[in-house]
Amino acid sequence: MFKRLIASALFAGLAGGLIAAALQVFLMVPVILEAELYEDGVKVHNAAVITATPEEQAAAEEAAMAEARSGAMVRNLGTFLATTASYTGFAFLMVAGFAFAQRHGISVSARTGIIWGLAGFIAFQLAPALGLPAELPGASAAPLELRQIWWGSTVVATIAGIAAIAFGKTLPVQLFGLAIIILPQAIGAPHPAEYGGLVPPELAALFAGRALAVGAATWVTLGFFAGYFWRKDLFA
Repeated sequence: MFKRLIASALFAGLAGGLIAAALQVFLMVPVILEAELYEDGVKVHNAAVITATPEEQAAAEEAAMAEARSGAMVRNLGTFLATTASYTGFAFLMVAGFAFAQRHGISVSARTGIIWGLAGFIAFQLAPALGLPAELPGASAAPLELRQIWWGSTVVATIAGIAAIAFGKTLPVQLFGLAIIILPQAIGAPHPAEYGGLVPPELAALFAGRALAVGAATWVTLGFFAGYFWRKDLFA
């Protein structure tokens, strides 16, 4: 069982990390680089306050983008390593859930793994994003400690709630699961007293939307491969 758990998590985490890294490099990183231009003052959201000439503005933007491209390889490698490590950790949590489900007579396959992946996406990304959507550099935000506490509490509550709904055998248990999923959202996420970020709202909205899309695709991939390798049992 232990070898099966390790193999399933490692292979699924590698597959999920590769998918996540590729999607982030092509969809997320360009938006982040654009936001950094606003954060560094190379671009300004309100065009009325720009003092540079159009030629000077274009030259500054080109220089900033050239600098970003020069470090692209290191940055992309860091993205790959970070996402692979993160999703390998998520895969270990998922296959631990597989082991629990199997002991309770619930079979696991690549198809059911997709459902587990969607549950992971809901718990780790969708539910927290209802209060704290993915943020770009230069965006205004509440204190980091408060956001971390709310994010972590929301993830834990959502996982517990989904487990209660999925494995609970009575209606009161399932209703309790629904209630604890709703609780963090009812309390509300911390937000700044005033909004005044440097990044255009259109760019922030694009980033938040892409973050959810990339997360959903990655979690579905992770669940599929985790279920596939668990079912296959490479060390059997």
